[in-house]
Amino acid sequence: MTEMNDRPDPFREDLDAPALSPLLDATFDVVETAVSEHTPRVMLREVGTVTAVGEGIAHVRGLPSAQSEELLQFEGGVRGMAFNLDPDAIGVILLDESERLDAGDEVTRTGRVLDVPVGEALLGRVVDSLGRPRDDEGPLHPTDRWAVERPAPPIMHRAPVRTPLQTGLKAVDALLPIGRGQRELILGDRQTGKTAVAVDTILNQHDTDVLCVYCAVGQRNAAVAELIGTLREHGALDYTTVVVAGGDDPPGLQFVAPFAATSMAEHFMEHGRDVLIVYDDLTRHAQAYRELSLLLRRPPGREAYPGDIFYLHSRLLERSTHLRDDHGGGSLTALPIVETEAQNLSAYIPTNLISITDGQIVLSPGLFQKGVLPAVDVGRSVSRVGGQAQPAAYQAVTGELRLTYSQFQELEAFARFGTRLDEETRQTLRRGRRIREVLKQDQYAPMPVAEQIAVLLAATEGVFDAVPPEQVGEAERAVRAAVREELPAVSEQIRKGRELDEEARSRLLTVARTAVESIADPDG
Repeated sequence: MTEMNDRPDPFREDLDAPALSPLLDATFDVVETAVSEHTPRVMLREVGTVTAVGEGIAHVRGLPSAQSEELLQFEGGVRGMAFNLDPDAIGVILLDESERLDAGDEVTRTGRVLDVPVGEALLGRVVDSLGRPRDDEGPLHPTDRWAVERPAPPIMHRAPVRTPLQTGLKAVDALLPIGRGQRELILGDRQTGKTAVAVDTILNQHDTDVLCVYCAVGQRNAAVAELIGTLREHGALDYTTVVVAGGDDPPGLQFVAPFAATSMAEHFMEHGRDVLIVYDDLTRHAQAYRELSLLLRRPPGREAYPGDIFYLHSRLLERSTHLRDDHGGGSLTALPIVETEAQNLSAYIPTNLISITDGQIVLSPGLFQKGVLPAVDVGRSVSRVGGQAQPAAYQAVTGELRLTYSQFQELEAFARFGTRLDEETRQTLRRGRRIREVLKQDQYAPMPVAEQIAVLLAATEGVFDAVPPEQVGEAERAVRAAVREELPAVSEQIRKGRELDEEARSRLLTVARTAVESIADPDG
């Protein structure tokens, strides 16, 4: 042991070596200077504590300076939005799964209200309510971020709704015209084709300058994936942004989704673009808001919905409008969807939305079961903008069409009693059945304006009267093909919004009669 302790220490010898002395002295000088010049900075931040965690909500103590709708950061990366600002606590809507939170966890402020990315980078993408990508296209590179809750444009910034937004559906474009900047409610029972009407409208914007935003709230992931596949297949995803808050997502994301989607759409509108937004659907949005409100102990009202449920949807839909030219001239057209139970239009949420919007498209399960698709109930549907936002050529056919079809519906119900009918009544029934066949339309097959007008004009003028009802579809296809091939000038005139003069009307009817006669007598 004595011999080992007497051995020289090579490390100590290196330290004592004359060659290292200047280096050590210089190192000590640098450290001493850095320490003497360092000024400690004191960073003050508010830190709160989670006192309770529920399904999609949390209660936080502290954070006295937090503002309404501010984004809060929890431990583990969980985010939430300050919702209830009580004197001694904050009710927070969680935007991530609540399983990762426990009472006693710390929560801090971010200093900014909840916002989402906006801009051209979102076109063709699938994102969630916070703008996080849900597809495999890589990260987003947005140019800006906007708050999810923004004030609606003032009245003086708005312009009248005069420009049509074509859906490509004959039953809607002819009888229930929609204008750019309008809010048209789509409502009906389950499985009556509500989403199909909205998707066809998106597909019909393919050759226009209208951008689209589809917001899915509470939908099954499989149904949303199928819809995205349909948009991609028809080339519509290129001008569409899909915002998804599925039924498996936290209720906070479902609540935020429509507001986030509207901010994304508003960015385009305020840059002079025309935008179509679809909310599918606001029934589930209202249910998510009711769930959160009850968990946060807000007083329940009718059907346990909180008292501000009307204000929730009105401030959302008031953001849809047509701006004046000196404010960009853009427009935001809204197609909110609502699900009814047993065609009960007087239920709480449907009633609220009917009073907020500028009209409604009612889909009938009875018509759906009979194969009349789209199953639009013309008698209970209305567009309060009406002919103000309809191409002039429609006015030559729509007035008589609505009257004839309404008379047919009443007479058909009366004729079921077996009463003997005169010849005029039988003729009205014959023509009405053919008009009903004409108003049928396949899904994902929107129709150009000129072809719509040609077919509807032929129906109201009795061109299809001699055609059996089961062959009306074939006769319609023949009329459309004849108009495309023989009357390109008339089609262009109609597409540009000009009125249908007598000469164009006569040529359309002549071509239609010839096409129908070729169907009735193929050897002729």
